[in-house]
Amino acid sequence: MALVCGIDEAGRGPIIGPMVMCGVLTDEEGAAGLKRIGAKDSKLLSPKQREQLFPKIVKIVKAYKLLIIGPAEIDASVQSDGGMNLNWLEAHKSAEIIDALRPEKIIIDCPSNNVEEYKNYLLQLLKNRKVEAVVEHKADVNHVECSAASILAKVTRDSEVERIKRAVVEDFGSGYLSDPKTVEFFDKYFEVYPDIFRKSWAPYRKKLDGKRQKRLGEFEE
Repeated sequence: MALVCGIDEAGRGPIIGPMVMCGVLTDEEGAAGLKRIGAKDSKLLSPKQREQLFPKIVKIVKAYKLLIIGPAEIDASVQSDGGMNLNWLEAHKSAEIIDALRPEKIIIDCPSNNVEEYKNYLLQLLKNRKVEAVVEHKADVNHVECSAASILAKVTRDSEVERIKRAVVEDFGSGYLSDPKTVEFFDKYFEVYPDIFRKSWAPYRKKLDGKRQKRLGEFEE
């Protein structure tokens, strides 16, 4: 049976904490097992359900690989002069996972609007460029291999967020700016804990620019 690697991420958009990418390696029998235990896109599951599924998925799949990409690495990529952006960073990390797991087929939840361009870019990064590649939107919903990867990635991301909360001794919520707790924490502590924020994100740059302008105004007075 062909070995299939499904890849997905968690934490692409928040201003706090890492993005986590995961690849799971399984075959047809394993995919059937993942369906039996109720693996589905992590966004369709509660935190408790995801946590319960994590060890079951690990037991079923033949291998898996998790990558935790911190704010500093994301910022370095987004702000680099080499044309890198978050999509291309994901492609490079996907290639790292694929080269490690060595599947015969890959299924990727595509982060880019231009699926064909992203697929071609990714394939050029691989050691095995002849691997069968399925790159599409909503792969985490349509393919159980990607669903399983999304669960492992999400649980790991949530664990990292809790670790950061313990370190700063503050509940900042989800880390997304759609969360009022995160907004309040961001407003108060964006300069106090710079390492946990994605400083390349527009809201952080705007906040920092506003602070500088205020200080400049005070100096001129």
